[in-house]
Amino acid sequence: MLDASAAGVFTIAATPFLPDGALDLESIDRMVDFYAERGANGLTILGIMGEAGELTPDESEAVIKRVAARTDLPVIVGVSAPRMEAIGRMAEIAMENGAAGVMVAPQAPSQTEAQTRDYFQDVAKVLGDTPWVLQDFPLVTKVSIQTATLLEIFETCPNCVMLKHEDWPGLEKIADLRKAEADGARRVSILCGNGGQFLPEEMGRGADGAMTGFAFPEMMRDVVSLWNSGETDRAQDVFDAYLPLVRYECQPGLGLAARKYILARRGAIANPTARKAGASLSPAAMAEIDRLIARQEARLASL
Repeated sequence: MLDASAAGVFTIAATPFLPDGALDLESIDRMVDFYAERGANGLTILGIMGEAGELTPDESEAVIKRVAARTDLPVIVGVSAPRMEAIGRMAEIAMENGAAGVMVAPQAPSQTEAQTRDYFQDVAKVLGDTPWVLQDFPLVTKVSIQTATLLEIFETCPNCVMLKHEDWPGLEKIADLRKAEADGARRVSILCGNGGQFLPEEMGRGADGAMTGFAFPEMMRDVVSLWNSGETDRAQDVFDAYLPLVRYECQPGLGLAARKYILARRGAIANPTARKAGASLSPAAMAEIDRLIARQEARLASL
């Protein structure tokens, strides 16, 4: 079961599709093996990058079962939904099929800090003993959560064991949470997203690792490992070698297509198909990615 000691790299997994848009279950096996072989400490499925909103309930359940059956790594399942009943049901399915925990994001863009606190306290009641991750991603959810509110949620919801931190700018929030912990607040794991764009700085502020879907999970593995061993300059050098591709993958509206193209290029999935409307690459974009990968390989060879 997931707990507050979770650390390292929990890769946000893509959902593979066949060219006709159907689920590609065989590619799920390939992808899970790919992530594990490149140092993932866990997997997170059915998140925003996993195109959870494009799946039917039956397809979501099929993905959960296939991933959990393929790996011994802890699996976190995104269960965000507009209604509490849907959150509770998906969490039950996830845990019955071997998940280590679930992840929930806020739903109402106009809610106040008090309403956000109350929302997650209601989530905690619905989830019961299930360990869960609070996804703090205001750039997408349009819900900004202040540090004081997070601390109140952590204190009143003991099964909230992790923060998926992707506020931006948000480095001060990590530092403030770790200061509060030093002053006696309950500790939670902090894994960071946003494509890994600020991973060295996040590690420096006290993060436990990364939870994002960059198509080179070995970068995140190496940066986290080197940083934790005190080799911070070396960690930065590794990060810098990958930065142009990190940046390319983080383009709004195009990032998923870029990521799936790279995953297919690396053999992790059979096809780069995405269901999300507009998520496709032009030949020029593919050529740009290929060039960046070649330059990245040359930089890594020189380290």
